[in-house]
Order: sequence, then structure tokens, then C-alpha cells
Amino acid sequence: MCGINGILHTKSTTPQNYRAQLDQMNLALAHRGPDDTGAWVEGNTYLGHRRLSIIDLSAAGHQPMLSPDGRYVLIFNGEIYNFQALRAELADYPYHSGTDSEVILAAYARWGAACVERFYGMFAFAIWDRQLEELFLARDRMGVKPLYYCQKNGVLAFSSEMRALLASGLPSTALSAASVADYLRYQTVHAPYTILEDVQMLLPGHYLYWSRGALLTGAYWSIVPPPLVEPQNHNWQGQLRQAMHQAVERRLIADVPFGAFLSGGIDSSIIVALMSQILGKGVKTFTVTFAEGAYDESPFARMVAQRYQTEHQEIRLSPKYFLELLPGALDAMDHPSGDGPNSYVISKATKDAGITMALSGIGGDELFAGYSIFQQAQSLQRRQWINAVPQFLRQLGGQALVAYRPDVASRKIANILAQKRVDIHSAYPIYRQVLLDDQVRELLDLPLLPPNRVVEQVAQSSADPHFAALPLLSQVSVFEFQTYLRNVLLRDTDQMSMAHALEVREPFMDRDLVALALRIPDVVKTGRYPKQLLIDAFADLLPPEIIHRPKMGFTLPFEQWMRGELKDFCAAELASLGRRPLFVASAIDRLWDDFLQQKQSVTWSRVWTLVVLGYWLDKNGI
Repeated sequence: MCGINGILHTKSTTPQNYRAQLDQMNLALAHRGPDDTGAWVEGNTYLGHRRLSIIDLSAAGHQPMLSPDGRYVLIFNGEIYNFQALRAELADYPYHSGTDSEVILAAYARWGAACVERFYGMFAFAIWDRQLEELFLARDRMGVKPLYYCQKNGVLAFSSEMRALLASGLPSTALSAASVADYLRYQTVHAPYTILEDVQMLLPGHYLYWSRGALLTGAYWSIVPPPLVEPQNHNWQGQLRQAMHQAVERRLIADVPFGAFLSGGIDSSIIVALMSQILGKGVKTFTVTFAEGAYDESPFARMVAQRYQTEHQEIRLSPKYFLELLPGALDAMDHPSGDGPNSYVISKATKDAGITMALSGIGGDELFAGYSIFQQAQSLQRRQWINAVPQFLRQLGGQALVAYRPDVASRKIANILAQKRVDIHSAYPIYRQVLLDDQVRELLDLPLLPPNRVVEQVAQSSADPHFAALPLLSQVSVFEFQTYLRNVLLRDTDQMSMAHALEVREPFMDRDLVALALRIPDVVKTGRYPKQLLIDAFADLLPPEIIHRPKMGFTLPFEQWMRGELKDFCAAELASLGRRPLFVASAIDRLWDDFLQQKQSVTWSRVWTLVVLGYWLDKNGI
């Protein structure tokens, strides 16, 4: 787990001090790799690296790393979980270390760009071919590891973080109005776009070639699995247990102390149970506790910890302590996001306890229908008769509902009913919105709202030739993976954990597990209760008290804090945002007043999204 940086330019580019710019980029990523730093410069190519040592802690893992014949130069961020098997397959390569990094070089020398198809892992890496003068960049299938890039005026710059690109001085700090609208709608900006005009993100499962100023990107993988040709084994529980066990086991290879985040929910509890089966007693676990009882899951986490005799640590989070940590959490935010401080808090405590790698339950809800959107999708499917009602009558019904009950849920229903056709494809983008379009129009000084990027992503996913063959719940899972999971949860986890040089691994992101889960029929996956298959498959490993308890989610009690301890901070950041030309100050003021008056139409997350944006823009000089 590390940070990578690079600058490449054509010979005709106006000369600059690119080495100094690379050094600034490496310095900006120091938190991601405190163990070592390196740079490789030749001609028009500048590659930089910050190392967080996880596998083979010796100096032999130093990067940039050259192949023995001197042809290839590698910089790598992430982990290749099956590197030992690949190393055995590539046994004729003259290895000089025990790292997974060197296995990437061996694989690229043998298979070229096709090597990525053989990797199980989370990664973003760059290989410079000195012979062909060609750069190859690749990002992992799920988008666990980030990779940003900027190309302008004959120069390509790339990095693990957007702030490192800004530190180079190469991209401009111009805001993208379309991305600001995307952020207000969904508390994030969806890749390949970022909040800045000049900076893009390489999409998950994609590669990038750059040679002599020409840039080409493409996909090497799609999340939508093709239908199985061979007869299926319908022992879904058995297949799931095997795939999940393998996913956890793959992620336990490390030469540093490691543990697990334990919330007391189904997903993290299963991971801890499997870790204990594989490793025995003494797994280190961490959970956040709150004084506010409605948010506190620690009793359930404690049950799991006691059952598996883990070395359990509870992090008590009071408003005062959180307020002390909040500036650090916001400063750690590489890209603005309406989420993330929770990951910052638990990552800090985990690292402070001497842990360098931790497993997380991220992805279980998206993969096994744990959110209400999955049940709503099934409900919409059963109610397709509603499309027989003329659109204008549905609109009137939605307006009447909002007049009767003016809360967020009613407004979303009204928006769904107003669509040309009511189904999961039209409903999903509205369900996931934080601020609805009428609110965004009020907040932004734009003649027209830009197209909705989640609408575009849903259409793109649905166009996959194998998509229609997926079960309904799996179709929703694909939407979740392509939008919320990779652009909010995974991005936040990476930036907040790496702020403390902590590596987080997510077993539910395993490529085999994902392919299996997306092929499972809806009737098997859920039924009497959400995530039924997952729960039934692992019921013998879970304390009965946690199996059917109400879902709480890993959230902070922001609503109380924003009207109390954080009130002045929020007001100041909202005022700062209102002074920017793109925003309408009076609309921001109304939203804040409505929140303080506890109006049902404004929840805390809608206001916090704006608070974070104001802070991030000021902090980064945008």
C-alpha cells in the first residue's frame, strides 16, 4: 500500500522543472507511504513513489522498481493477493525480493497488458517501457485504489491523490460546474470526472496507454458477469461459504500486524468469524462507541469479540473528541465527500494501536441486498401496473403526497411518479440523490442543470449485453457498485485510512465472490428478511442476538452535533460557500435555516454536504 506519482512530457513541451514538481507530489503523499520514498528520472519521464511496507519489509521492495533487464520501471500502490501463485507460475523470472510488486513486473514481462486479467487484488500501478517509450497504467476491477490524471499541453501527470496533482502546479484549479451539480446531487463526483475541470479519474477495471503525447483508455473487465454455460451447482450457501472463506484468506497475507473493523453488524461479524477460523484466537478488532445510545452498536460488537476471543478495542467517541478530530478528518479529504469522518476516526485508533492493515465489511450490503432500495426495486417490479396511469395523473398524485407529508421520502416518491416510465432504472438515480434537482437549481447560479451522471451510468450499465440476464436484485447491485460504492464508500475509505498510513482490505470486493453473488437468483438471495442468503449461510458463526436486530449502519450522530457543538463551524463554512460566484447565498441560508428549524424537507446530510464542500475548496485554494 503506497502512493504513486508520475509526470511525462513530449520533447516539444515548454521546459519546466519537472523534477521539483515530482518532489512536491511525493511530499504531498508522505502520509500514504512513511516508510520509504523514491524517484526515477530519465529523459522526459519522471516517476515517484511513497512506500508503506506490508509485504517484504526489506529495502529490496524499494520503488520505483526496475526489471532485471532494465527495460521496465514500476511504481505500484496496492496489493496482489495471489502473487505467490503467480510467482510460482513465473518461476523463471530472476527475482530479487519477496514482494508482490516484483511479481507485477514479471507478469508484465511475460503477458504484457493482459497481466491485469490474472491479478486478484486492489491496485493502481504504472509501468514505463523504456524500449517502446510507452506508459501503461491500470486500476483494479472494483476501484478500491484511486488513480487521478491530468493531460494538457503535451504533459501527462498522474497520482494516487488529486492533492498531489495540485501540488505539482500542472492542473488549473478551475471548478467544474457539472461536477459541482453532481456533488450536490450525490455527495460525490462520479468517475471519470472530478470536482476540477483539468483532473480525471481512471475508471475501475480500466487501463491507460500514453506514448509521445497520445493517450488511450479502455476497459479490461466488466462487473456484469456473462451467463454460465455449464450446469450450475445450486448449493448456493455452500458456494457462498467457500467463496467468502477464500476472499478473507486471500487478504490475510501480510508481514505487519493486522486486525479488523468490527461494527457488530452482519458483514464485519462474518469477516471476524472467518479470520478467527483461519488464524485462531487473538484477532485484533476495533469498534466505535457513542454516548448517544441510538447510534451505539458496541454491545453487538462485544458479543462477536467475546465469542471469538478477539483482542477487542472500543473507541469512545464523544462530541468533544470528535470536534477535536474533525479538522484532521476534513484536511485528510483528498476529494470532497459528504461522508468519511467515521472512517477517519476508526482508522486513527487502529493505527494508534500498532495495526498497519485491517479488514473491513464494505460491500456486503451492496452485494447481498442489505439496503431498502433492493426491496423497493422488487416492489416497483410488482407494481408495473402503475405505468398504465397517465403521467400527468401520477404527477398530481405525487404533488398531493408532498402537500400532505412534506418530507424527503415523499418528495422522492413524487419525483419517481413524475418519470415517463416508473421502474428501477428511473427510480434508482432519484433514490440515491441527496439534494433533489429543484434544490440544486436554487443553490447554483446556472441557466440549466447539467445532465444527471447517475442517470447516465444506469443507462450505460443497462446497455451491457449480459445485463438483462441478471436477476433484478443483482441489477441494483451493479448500479450500487458503479455509483455509490466506488465513488463514495471506497474512495472515502482509501483517503481516510491512508491519512494514517493504514491499509484497508475488503473481502466483499473479491472478484470471484462478486461474480458468484451477481448470478444468484433473487428468490435465494433474500426473502423473509434482507440479506437472507448471507445470514443463513453463516448463521452458525454469528451470535443469535445480532442476526435479526434492526440495521443501524456505521454513522455518526451528526444531526445533534450540527445543531449543537458544530453549529458555528457549519455556519461559517456555509457562508464561505455562499460567497462563491457559482452559488446562491440566499438559497444556502434558507437551507440552513430550515435545518435549524427541523423542517422535514431538510436532513443533516443535505447540509453537511455543503459544509464539507465549502471547507475543502477553501483549504485547497480552489
